[in-house]
Amino acid sequence: MDLEDLRQRVQAVLPGVRANLEELVRIESVSADPARAGEVRRSAEAVRDLFAAEGFAVRITSADGGAPAVIAHKPAPAGAPTILLYAHHDVQPENDHADWDSPPFEPTERGERLYGRGAADDKAGIAAHLAAIRALGDDLAIGVTMFVEGEEEIGSDSLEALLQQEAGELSADVIVIADSGNWDIGVPALTTSLRGLVRVDIEVRTLGHAVHSGMWGGLVPDSLMTLARVIASLHDDEGNVAVAGLHEGPAADVEYPEQRLRAESGALPSIRWIGSGPIVERMWTKPAISITGLDAPQVFGASNTLVPAARARISMRIAPGDNTTNATECLRKHLEANLPWGAELGFTVVDTGEAIAIDATGPAYDVARDAFTQAWDGVAPVDMGVGGSIPFIELFLRTFPGASVLVTGVEDPDTRAHGANEGLHLKEFERVCLAETLLLANLATLRP
Repeated sequence: MDLEDLRQRVQAVLPGVRANLEELVRIESVSADPARAGEVRRSAEAVRDLFAAEGFAVRITSADGGAPAVIAHKPAPAGAPTILLYAHHDVQPENDHADWDSPPFEPTERGERLYGRGAADDKAGIAAHLAAIRALGDDLAIGVTMFVEGEEEIGSDSLEALLQQEAGELSADVIVIADSGNWDIGVPALTTSLRGLVRVDIEVRTLGHAVHSGMWGGLVPDSLMTLARVIASLHDDEGNVAVAGLHEGPAADVEYPEQRLRAESGALPSIRWIGSGPIVERMWTKPAISITGLDAPQVFGASNTLVPAARARISMRIAPGDNTTNATECLRKHLEANLPWGAELGFTVVDTGEAIAIDATGPAYDVARDAFTQAWDGVAPVDMGVGGSIPFIELFLRTFPGASVLVTGVEDPDTRAHGANEGLHLKEFERVCLAETLLLANLATLRP
């Protein structure tokens, strides 16, 4: 189909799509908050109604007591492929409203962005799918299944059961997952790798009960000092992960300028980067370990006491090519080997998610790259890695091994998803909508 014709169609439907997006943002579908379960349900119902209005057969479903998901289907013409379009309608907690420059659930335009919780992650993913379907209208020449999940922000615990339960209806030739982002404003991307996740809680114990620090200090090791030495063993002097047996590999050949890196990361001007090797390898294809929580007495009010036990949460990102079973065992062995002074170690796995490496070759990817290049006026998409984890992608790859899985999204480096002042760049959103419209139009040339 003609590019300029599709561009005009997208521009014509965008005002209505944006109004629908703003209506969705006003629904406080925070899946982590049990008190707002009704809002999550209301969000699913709003998504259902949007696609019912486009002539889809729609229903709300769930599995294993999970949050409501929406499945909408429009069958394929004879000989045409079926495309599954994924997004999620639940959002992260908004946290302290004082950190926001405008109310988090009142969509507000400032400058080039629309601000609000879910304005990008991931209600804009729903809106982009809707825009492409509306722009094509009766010219939609493929089968389309919409799958809009309701618990992605709390780990998609029931997703595996839901995919098995609905596998027949969700089966597709191409799966488009709109829950990632682009390389930069004006530079599109396809996400082709994501690090996995292993989170564990450790407890270091040196005493059966607390004792006086003056009476016993200098002889009995306190648990905080012991825990500090254990944590320090996780990295070498350069800041590389020092756990033996973890996998690492090369990353895409893209440049991440120092000025951009410092601005986007929020690092202080004095901070030096940890680790060695290319920046994107350290962010995408090498393991990383962070301490994201500590249980210890507060400084204010602390007494002269040797603390008998201290706890920490370790968040370990694992590289594509590794697996959570190996990584968990490597971490456990390292901690045991570096526990000083005969202290006792408690080790509890909190959760895991597998790393992903997608084979981004084949006809569907060729069509996608061409669509992105046209939508961004000749700028070809970057094959991008992501340092974070989206564990549910592995479920799609495993459940539908014959499908081409395209991971795209509406976010950009300053989207601030999960944080205060989450915002959608409106011009980039228009390009995303045009790219998806071109993708759906041109996938009709492929055979199932």
